[in-house]
Amino acid sequence: MSTSDTKHDELAASKESVMEAYDKLMEAKSHFRKAAEAAGMDLKQDAVEHLAKGRDKAGELSTQADAYMREKPLATLGIAFAAGFILSQLLSRK
Repeated sequence: MSTSDTKHDELAASKESVMEAYDKLMEAKSHFRKAAEAAGMDLKQDAVEHLAKGRDKAGELSTQADAYMREKPLATLGIAFAAGFILSQLLSRK
């Protein structure tokens, strides 16, 4: 075998090794993508659950606020006036 044939064989073997490594890299990329998508779905589901809990809590607080306003309308009016006054003082300062 001549050195030309040896170099050609080495080059062919190197190309084959590179192609195998590339195929394994693409396979790993696919696995990582699938894992990331699965993790994203888990995070999305958690976010949806937290949103639902927050919506329920907001509904409860709204119901409690409505009940308080009906039971104590003068206190509600006083709180609203005080909050408005404080807010106007904070916003009007330069």
